Amino acid sequence: MRPKVTIIGAGFVGSTSAHWIASKELADIVLIDIVEGVPQGKGLDLAEAAPIEGFDLHVVGTNDYADTANSDVVVVTSGAPRKPGMSREDLIKVNANITRSCIENAVKYSPNATIIMVNNPLDTMAYLARQVSGLPKNRVIGQAGVLDSARYRTFIAMEAGVSVEDVQAMLMGGHGDEMVPLPRFTTIGGIPVTEFISQERLDAIVDRTRKGGGEIVNLLKTGSAYYAPAAATVQMVEAVLRDKKRVIPCAAYLEGEYGLNDIYFGVPVVLGANGIERIIELPLNEQEMGMVRASAEAVKGSVAALKAM
Repeated sequence: MRPKVTIIGAGFVGSTSAHWIASKELADIVLIDIVEGVPQGKGLDLAEAAPIEGFDLHVVGTNDYADTANSDVVVVTSGAPRKPGMSREDLIKVNANITRSCIENAVKYSPNATIIMVNNPLDTMAYLARQVSGLPKNRVIGQAGVLDSARYRTFIAMEAGVSVEDVQAMLMGGHGDEMVPLPRFTTIGGIPVTEFISQERLDAIVDRTRKGGGEIVNLLKTGSAYYAPAAATVQMVEAVLRDKKRVIPCAAYLEGEYGLNDIYFGVPVVLGANGIERIIELPLNEQEMGMVRASAEAVKGSVAALKAM
């Protein structure tokens, strides 16, 4: 029997994730949304691409959570997107109620699923999802670091004039403006990035990466990024379904790691069939730890706003 993935939210991120899951033949797909007709139409459209692209799996669009039963992975993309000038924290009030409903319904029908959170503010929504679901911490994961590191790697490759395939990077922290870049752990073909790029240009790249989502929001005017967020999501889905043991940055629930407690925070993890199988604690210097603490304070502020609702 093939694995089953439910994607909650049939917007651009959700439908693009479904497209790439299908193209990789990772799992049967259920695309669910509250808007009648949209998930059904997109699901049917994707199914009709199968004879052309050669993927052989079951795709269904629905408004009924009963159709999501026994999913192995549940991806939550549902929520209001950011608008120009809107911070992720502005989204808390709007998206908290949406997230709570999504998680309650998903866990009702798929109590053994691994949940991957994608909606914003990411770290806060992942925290809420764990509370609502009651699932073990290793099975509620936030997608943030994969996306942020992809943006970081893209800008480094552009600046250095090299293939993105040869750029390896690690970063930590809250998603977006609170991101903590780690140039010391960034290489091009195994060579430290500082051998290719000056510190001044590297600082500019870090700043652009932090604002990467906002840059796209401002360009699109009426939407937000979806190709890269969907690709990042599918990399995580694949790591879980195929037990790949990928070492990638994800938002994980911390209980003492890096001196942080009761917080979802971007850290390097080993991602496999059991979700987050291990959190990797890097030997950070004092400057890097200072950035981590500052990022954690920003995330805690967002969580405090959630708890005050």
